[in-house]
Amino acid sequence: MTDDFSSEISLDVNDVTHRLPVDNRRTLLDALREGLDHTGPKKGCDHGQCGACTVLLDGRRVVSCLTLAVAAEGARITTIEGLAGDGELLPIQEAFVRLDGFQCGFCTPGQLCSAVGMLAEHSAGWPSAVTAEVSPDGPIPELDAEEVRERMSGNLCRCGAYPSIVRAVLETAAREAVAG
Repeated sequence: MTDDFSSEISLDVNDVTHRLPVDNRRTLLDALREGLDHTGPKKGCDHGQCGACTVLLDGRRVVSCLTLAVAAEGARITTIEGLAGDGELLPIQEAFVRLDGFQCGFCTPGQLCSAVGMLAEHSAGWPSAVTAEVSPDGPIPELDAEEVRERMSGNLCRCGAYPSIVRAVLETAAREAVAG
């Protein structure tokens, strides 16, 4: 591209590399939805407050409406479309379905990406604002409902499916602990 406000970037989305021209001010959300037709991440508030646009960037959750597409170049981006491999649901996805962790479904892609990232953060021993023991050599905090609610607090559900979402996350964490 020729002007100072545009770039051609390469985005690795769900293990597929895409080259696309973008305005340097374009958000990752807009590049995903409009440039690459990945409609799973939703445009909710467009201010980073609702979490409907949450995706995983190198395994860490980000709100894609506040992330510039050019800043995501070289990172591994996972959207809801890329969570399940080979058509098999992840345990968290299966738990959301079985426990009715979605109602209208609008927030579900962001909730699921956030839950995957949150579970990885917890497994790595990262504390939350409600974690009682935060010393570096302390134990991994127990994942209880209070921890899940705090860790998922950046994702809003207008239908109020929070109790089912919390149950799905807790059940998935317990299954992973048993399997791990």
